[in-house]
Amino acid sequence: MLQLAVAAFVPDLPQFEGKGFGARLVAYPAMMLLVPLLWFLRNRGRRAEPPWTAFALIMAPFLIDVSGNTADLYDTVVWWDDANHLVNWFLLCAGLGLLVARADVRPRWALALLVAGIGALLAIGWELGEWYTFIRHGTELATAYEDTLGDEVLGSLGAVLAGLLVVRLSRRPWRP
Repeated sequence: MLQLAVAAFVPDLPQFEGKGFGARLVAYPAMMLLVPLLWFLRNRGRRAEPPWTAFALIMAPFLIDVSGNTADLYDTVVWWDDANHLVNWFLLCAGLGLLVARADVRPRWALALLVAGIGALLAIGWELGEWYTFIRHGTELATAYEDTLGDEVLGSLGAVLAGLLVVRLSRRPWRP
C-alpha cells in the first residue's frame, strides 16, 4: 500500500509518471481483496480453512507490478513487461485455479480450459483497463497495439500453464 501511495501522491518520480497510479491506488487493493472477501462471505459460519496459498498467489502479481514500477524495471529492463505478463498471469490463474479445483471439475481437462479461459478474459480486461487509465491519452499510444497484443498472448500463455499445473496438482488430494 505504501508503494501505491507514494506512486499516486509523489508526482515527480519518473517511473510512476503517466501510469495511472491514482486508479491503481484504489483498484489494486480492491482486486487483491475481492476473492478472499467473496470466500469469507460464502463460508461464514462454517469451519472451513481459508485457502491461504490461493489467496497469496492471487495477490502476488499486484505486489510484483508495483515493485517493478517502484524499481523502474518497466523502463530500464527491456523484457520486464513481457515477463510480468507471463509470470503474473501464471500466479494469478494458479491461485484462481486452486480455488476452482476445489469444486472438483470433471473431466480434469475441462479444469485446464476453465483456468485458461478465465485468464484470457482477465488479460483482455486488464489491457482494456490499461488503455482507459493511461494509454489513450499517454505517450505510449503509438506502440500500444503491438504491446497490447503481446501482453494478451503472454497473459493467456501464463493462464494455460497455470491451468495445466492446477490439473496436475489436483490429481492428488489438495490441502490449502
